[in-house]
Amino acid sequence: MPIEKINPPELSDPVGYVHTLVATGTRRVYVAGQTGVGADGSVVGDDLTSQTAQALRNVGVALAAGGASWEHVARMNILVVGYEPSMADALFAGVGEVFGEEMPIAATTLYGVHSLFEAEHLVEIDCIAEV
Repeated sequence: MPIEKINPPELSDPVGYVHTLVATGTRRVYVAGQTGVGADGSVVGDDLTSQTAQALRNVGVALAAGGASWEHVARMNILVVGYEPSMADALFAGVGEVFGEEMPIAATTLYGVHSLFEAEHLVEIDCIAEV
């Protein structure tokens, strides 16, 4: 596998991400921000859980189109409209719908943002994979 995950003992134990990731792959796949829309372009629901699950499914489809899978993801950004810590349960419920207890671990940053490109969108996820 072209990815080495490192959590230095001098840093706190991360939950749901890795502090340092070294990618040595020969092919890099960039996935643009994916939102909670189905193949027909309609938003799947008006809640964070359903939109997160759909956005992750969309990322998976885009990764596969580039010859990658979740195990190849080195970097991921999650943007959530109006994020507050109280929203974490809804966000991770969407993650659980897609991955169960086996959430992929990458160098991940979660951003709270004012809005996204479309007003109905509550979450957007992009990533970079090394194959």
